[in-house]
Order: sequence, then C-alpha cells, then structure tokens
Amino acid sequence: MNTPADVVTFLTWSHRSLATAESCTSGLIASTLAAVPGSGTCLDVGFVAYSPSGKAGFLGVRPATIDQYGLTSEEVAREMAEGALACAGCSADVAVSNTGVADARGNGGVPPGTQCFAWSRKTGNGEIRTCSETVRIAGDRDEVRQAAALYALSRLPDYLRAELLDARVHQP
Repeated sequence: MNTPADVVTFLTWSHRSLATAESCTSGLIASTLAAVPGSGTCLDVGFVAYSPSGKAGFLGVRPATIDQYGLTSEEVAREMAEGALACAGCSADVAVSNTGVADARGNGGVPPGTQCFAWSRKTGNGEIRTCSETVRIAGDRDEVRQAAALYALSRLPDYLRAELLDARVHQP
C-alpha cells in the first residue's frame, strides 16, 4: 500500500482538501503528500508551529491548554487541527495535526517517540468535528518523525470514511 498516493486518491475522490498543522513532524506530512503527482488538487495549506507562541499565535492553541496538558497532548493536537481550519486564507475542509517528542524525554517526562495526532473536518453546517490519538513510535529521531507523518496520513481516510458513511446513513 502506498499511503500518500492512496490519501491523494481518497481526498480527490471525496472532493476534500487538506490543511496540516505540524510540530514534531515539521512539515513532513505536507511534504510527503506533496511528493505525490496530483496532490495539488487536495493539499491546501501547511503550518509548522514548533514553539508554544507559534501554536498559540498562528493556530489559536490556548496557553491554558498548553499549561494544563503540555505541548505533547491530544488536547493541543486537537486545537492545532481546529485552528488550521479556522485560519484566514485556509480553504481546506479537513486538517491533520501532530505534536510529539521524537528523541529525548520531553517536558513533563513524556517518553521519546510519543506522538499526538488530531484529524478535524468541517461538517455541512460548518461545525468542526475532531478525533485524536496518541501513539508511541520506536526509532531514532528521523525514523519517528517519518513514521509519524505516514501514520497521520494513513488514518485520515478512516476518519473521513466514517463521516461519509454517517452522512449516507442519515440522508433522507
């Protein structure tokens, strides 16, 4: 299975466009998808926000969320994905975010390889729905970051398929 190509095919088929909000992966999600021919039809915008001030200033992550849960948390990942969709100039209807620790223990003793993800989507009535996960990935710094980017992309169709199935079930 070629995850990036499969994601481009799926997003194109479902008439969706993607925004990325990345911390630990530092743009690898967007660049991995952009390497696929035809990705320009479904990749809208990518944000890299490594620092707390970048997450807060560009993506609207609340400082209180960072203080309460830490930078490596599903709560921060959720606000990053939702914030990407809310940014002026972003026309995407789907977002994926990542925040994590690639190597040395993070603040708060977060184990190396801990990666938090969120996938947000706009509904037909403009609401934003978000799912999130935390996984631990083994490997060195580059292996963790590369695997995290692929994981973020690999889960995207699952979350969107569930939404599309829900929409079909509830249609009159």
